[in-house]
Amino acid sequence: MDASAADTPVKTVRCPTCGGPSVYAPSNVYRPFCSERCKLTDLGAWASESFKLPEKEGQSDPDFEQS
Repeated sequence: MDASAADTPVKTVRCPTCGGPSVYAPSNVYRPFCSERCKLTDLGAWASESFKLPEKEGQSDPDFEQS
């Protein structure tokens, strides 16, 4: 028997931005986000460098010189 798309359960994940439910399937063009608003909010946070990873000592690029 072939399993049709209607027989497969819909996978729901937590939206990384708002924490609400988000359908994780090709039908959701914004996945893993629940909406375009959440996707753009996340993009804006990255663009404004709100999301940063701390640099450990000795991890800097030796070719990069700050003036």
